[in-house]
Amino acid sequence: MNRALILAVAAAVGIVVASSTLFTVHQTQQVLITQFGQPIRVITEPGLQAKIPFVQSVIAFDRRLLDYEAAGEEVILGDQRRLIVDSFTRYRITDPLLFFQTAGAAEAGIRARLNSIVTSALRRVLGNEPLLSVLSTDRTRIMGEIRRQVNEEARRFGIEVTDVRIRRADLPDENTQAILNRMQSERERVAREARAEGAEVAAQVRARADRERTVLLAEAQAQADILRGQGEQDAIRIFAEAFQRDPQFFQFWRTMQAYREAFSQGETRMLLSPDSEFFRFFRESMQMPGAASGAAAPAPRAVALPPPVPA
Repeated sequence: MNRALILAVAAAVGIVVASSTLFTVHQTQQVLITQFGQPIRVITEPGLQAKIPFVQSVIAFDRRLLDYEAAGEEVILGDQRRLIVDSFTRYRITDPLLFFQTAGAAEAGIRARLNSIVTSALRRVLGNEPLLSVLSTDRTRIMGEIRRQVNEEARRFGIEVTDVRIRRADLPDENTQAILNRMQSERERVAREARAEGAEVAAQVRARADRERTVLLAEAQAQADILRGQGEQDAIRIFAEAFQRDPQFFQFWRTMQAYREAFSQGETRMLLSPDSEFFRFFRESMQMPGAASGAAAPAPRAVALPPPVPA
């Protein structure tokens, strides 16, 4: 009985010693071994490890990305506008020994220091930027500069900052309406300038189009007058050449046209002397041999005259 008890006690002691000596490092962890509070060594490889029981202690640190959300801070921008910035930071522990020496064994020890670092960087960088830059595509450049400054200061704590982002940027309640009114006035001013420039360009285009239209119409009218004059000249030349072949017939033809125009209405009254040149062809027809012998002149026939020709 005593031997069995001794064996049981020895087994229990062995189990306790083994549990205090052996420990497992998970793949998401990195371990710092301390002896009487002093750091001895750092283990970053996962697997089963051993330490001196009851003398050395194991402090595990997460090697994954960690998040830290900072409270909203009021920041004065480069154009003296106030903005409430709510940010978050992502970091990882790269040097467990340095982290233990500067921030302690718990991750909570780094949060106060990280909050101070991030807030200072936000104030420095945003203090040189206007509101429109923070709200535009320049925000990526601004966040890159903030991340660079935060990472430089955080390295002395054994951590690496991989990202800093502005989650929300709000205007203070007392300044929101005034700033919105100012922004609206600015946008309206830009819109008025754009409309004025557009109206100026439209007037220039319209004036140029009217000038070209006037030139085109004048050139077309001049060309039409030239063509019309050439046509009338050709017509006169053709008529002149045709009538020069028989001038007497031309004179007779013009007289017949005058008779048609004068007597076409049927109610025309003319006061002329009997020897007027206008009735020369009538007198000549009366002096023909058939008319002089007193014989009865044949009844006049209706003769269809051709249409008048231009003079």
